[in-house]
Amino acid sequence: MNFLTFNNVKFSYPAVEGDVDENGNQIEPPVIFDHFTAELPTGFVSLVGPNGSGKSTFMLLAGGRIMPTEGKIWLFGKETSEITDEEKNLLASFVYQNMEFETDENVFELLNFVYTNGGLKASAKGINDESKDLLDEIKSVFELVPLKDKKLNALSKGEMQRVLAAFALLYGSKSVFMDEPFFACEENQKDVFVKYVRDYCKKTGFTVYISMHELDLTRKYAETVMLFYPNRDIDLGTPDEVMTDECLEKSYGIPAAMLKHSELMTREQLKGEAELKL
Repeated sequence: MNFLTFNNVKFSYPAVEGDVDENGNQIEPPVIFDHFTAELPTGFVSLVGPNGSGKSTFMLLAGGRIMPTEGKIWLFGKETSEITDEEKNLLASFVYQNMEFETDENVFELLNFVYTNGGLKASAKGINDESKDLLDEIKSVFELVPLKDKKLNALSKGEMQRVLAAFALLYGSKSVFMDEPFFACEENQKDVFVKYVRDYCKKTGFTVYISMHELDLTRKYAETVMLFYPNRDIDLGTPDEVMTDECLEKSYGIPAAMLKHSELMTREQLKGEAELKL
């Protein structure tokens, strides 16, 4: 059974009523995918490309959170338009870039609830140490023990991202789509967290599609890379095959030597936006 199949998919977001040009004509949103067909793999897959190139929309389509304008998508052999919401959550979890919650429930109580009521049913062993329960291992790896008595709506952006990543693994879906899941975390934390997610995939058969700006982490940990271009083309392959200077320059529109600097700038901009929302 294929993990993910796109067949002749076309998608554009609906027009916004009242959004008109200088002549009073309705502005029609651009087509993001146009007759896109692909068979996509399981494993640890990193999505790379500039903002606005379609990475987030791809994941929303793949996980059945939005439906194609034309064409069909199959997730684990099931057409996304025909999957119930409950089944959809068991097939694919989501970590959005800026998820917010109003609840004042305790972090540890919610972790236990997710672990108990998801697909794992509070019965899984750690992947680094099988003598540990998975919940205890994840609390340690994602540095959640200091958050024991915190309420969910009192977390910083970086703390929230760590909790959400833990939710995604503890729920027990067959796959997860993660959109910039660790952008507000410290650099050393990102390496630890991404490595753990990659190892989790390898040891459990879990599939993760993760979008992140850190090209060095993609090179270090990704099994497969999807490189998105501004014209909506996508290259698929190993990091060595896809992340050449030529391809990266075509994708980002700047010399490869400048990409590290651009990556750092983007990271600081994202952190600044997060701090403004706190």
